[in-house]
Amino acid sequence: MASEPLQPDPRYVLLDPDLLRRLMERTGTGHSISGRELARRVGVPHGTIDALLNGNVKTQPYAVALTVCARLGVDLLVLWTPEGRAVPAEDVDGLTQRSVVAA
Repeated sequence: MASEPLQPDPRYVLLDPDLLRRLMERTGTGHSISGRELARRVGVPHGTIDALLNGNVKTQPYAVALTVCARLGVDLLVLWTPEGRAVPAEDVDGLTQRSVVAA
């Protein structure tokens, strides 16, 4: 039986580091969470959360993005957008075309 090649984990782009910071100040439970505690609960080095907060890192694999949101109590697309997502291009003759934009 031939195995299929593994597909890479899709990456998600953090929409706004300040939004991440605000959500950490008041999670879905009403409590705050530190960067170190969030990193521990997500299963990443604390430097990953610090780099997201200061804008040095902008993307994370789907699993990390999803777990961050679960720990903060928000939906995935509140904080992240898929890398290379389709967005409307220029309107040509009244029809909107779709194109893929790299992040």
